Amino acid sequence: MPIMTHYRRIVVGTDGSPLAGPTIARAAVLAADSDAELVLVCAYSALSQRDEARTSATTAEPLRGPVLGRQAATLALESGAALAQGLGARVAPPLLVEAEPATALVRTAEVQDANLIVIGAVRDRSIANRLLGDVATDVVRNARCDVLIVRPPEELGEPQEFEVPADDV
Repeated sequence: MPIMTHYRRIVVGTDGSPLAGPTIARAAVLAADSDAELVLVCAYSALSQRDEARTSATTAEPLRGPVLGRQAATLALESGAALAQGLGARVAPPLLVEAEPATALVRTAEVQDANLIVIGAVRDRSIANRLLGDVATDVVRNARCDVLIVRPPEELGEPQEFEVPADDV
């Protein structure tokens, strides 16, 4: 019988996007069920004070890549930590990392000795994604621990009901 890994420390990334909520929720439930510590990470790109003020006032939807500005990253971490704690997870102090998202997640997992990274991913069939890759692909390629990819609920579709035939035995 294969030995199952007991997760003791789980790293989850957030960017404040709509996908971050379901991703953090999945990681939080896993952490609570495993009595693992949950480490929230937000990769961000530093901006000047002027640009940060302009970005926080005008950006309604986070862009792919690092979160623009420390203020937006801090807000993403605060809301993620609140969600995770509300689901019963033991949350470590959240981490702001000035780096590309995949690099931030993989390095944090290594430094924190995590044995699971949870990351959200959308299906992107663009040419740029095919040539350059995406965050989830980079994490899977470079992580030294298990990686769980969470798909957005709308891509999964509504659960379908079906009848299971009774055993005739």
